[in-house]
Amino acid sequence: MKKIRVGILGATGMVGQRFATLLANHPWFEVVALAASPASKGKIYQKAVKGRWKIDKEIPKTLKNVVIQSVEEDIDEIVRRVDLVFSALDLEKNQIKKIEEYYASKNMAVVSNNSTNRWVEDVPMIMPEINPEHIKLIDVQRKNRGWKKGFIVVKPNCSIQSYVSILTTLHKFQPQKVHVVSMQSISGAGKTFDSWPEMVDNVIPNIAGEEEKSEKEPLKIWGKIRSNKIALAKKPEISATCIRIPSSNGHMTSVSVSFGIKPSKKQLLSAIKNYKNPIEKLHLPSAPREFINYFEEENRPQSKLDRNLENGMGISMGRLREDKHFDWKFIALSHNTIRGAAGGAILLAELLVNKGYI
Repeated sequence: MKKIRVGILGATGMVGQRFATLLANHPWFEVVALAASPASKGKIYQKAVKGRWKIDKEIPKTLKNVVIQSVEEDIDEIVRRVDLVFSALDLEKNQIKKIEEYYASKNMAVVSNNSTNRWVEDVPMIMPEINPEHIKLIDVQRKNRGWKKGFIVVKPNCSIQSYVSILTTLHKFQPQKVHVVSMQSISGAGKTFDSWPEMVDNVIPNIAGEEEKSEKEPLKIWGKIRSNKIALAKKPEISATCIRIPSSNGHMTSVSVSFGIKPSKKQLLSAIKNYKNPIEKLHLPSAPREFINYFEEENRPQSKLDRNLENGMGISMGRLREDKHFDWKFIALSHNTIRGAAGGAILLAELLVNKGYI
C-alpha cells in the first residue's frame, strides 16, 4: 500500500521525539512534516533537539535533516503535505484546542496525545483493544462541525493504561470499587535524570491533575454512545493516588478491586487470558501479540525488565492475591511514553486507517 503522509506537531518535545522514533520505519506511515514552536522554525531536526534529545534511541536518520516548520504559522502548508497529524503539543490548553480544531477544519485527521479535547462530547477517547466502537462518534463530530474529512480523536492519559486494560477483561465479574496507587516515572513529566536531578533518590507524593484523570477517564472509555455522545459508565468507582518515583520509564500501579461477583483466582486469570480482543484479527502493525502478560514470579513485573514488553505496547501484570478489605489486588505496568503516549496514538491511527477514516 502507498504510505500515508503524516506530520508530528510538537516534534521537539519528549512525546514528539518518541513519535519520531516509532514512526521512522512504520509500514503504513511516512513522516513528511515536523512542526514545533517558532523558536525551532527553519532549523533541521537534529539541531533543533541538540542537547535536549530525551529518548533512549538515536534520532532517526531519515528525519535528522528535515526542516522544522511552525505549528501555527505554517498550518496551511503542512495540511497540503500530509493526510494525518499526531499532536504532541505542550502549550496552554485553549491554544492546543484552537490549533487541533483548525487542523481538523482543514480536512485533517488529528490524533492527539493531549488532554485538551478528552472531555469534549463529540470527541472519542479510545484505547483500541477496549472501545474501538467509539470511533463512530467521528461521524457525529463531523456533522456537528460541518467537517467533511477532518476530525479529532484522542488517546487517554498514560496513568490508566495498565489497570483499565486489566479491569476491562474482568468486566463480567462486575468491578464495583477500585483503589489504585499509580507510581509514575519521570518521563511522564517530560524529564530525564539529567534535566531533573532533584528526582534522584526522591519521591514526590502528588502529580497535579493526575488523580482526577485516573479516576474519571476510565468511565468515558467504558461508556456507551447514547444520543450522539458518550454516556459515562457508573461503575466501578475509582479512588486514585498518583506518585512520582525515580524511574526513567514505566508507570506501575498497585490495584485493589471489589467485584459484584467475586471470582476465584483461576477465573480471573482465565478471563484475562481469554479476553476477546476486538482488534486482534485486524493485525495492526503496532498491536502487541499478547495484550496482557501475567507473571507468576512474586518479583514481577519490574519497570526495568518489563516496560519494553511487546515493543513497549504490552501490559504486564503480577502479584494477584486476595485482599482483606477488597476482593483481589494486583500489580500492573505499562510503558508510559510508548503504550501510554506515542505508541498508543499510532495504534489508534492504524485502527482509523483500517476502518476507513484515514
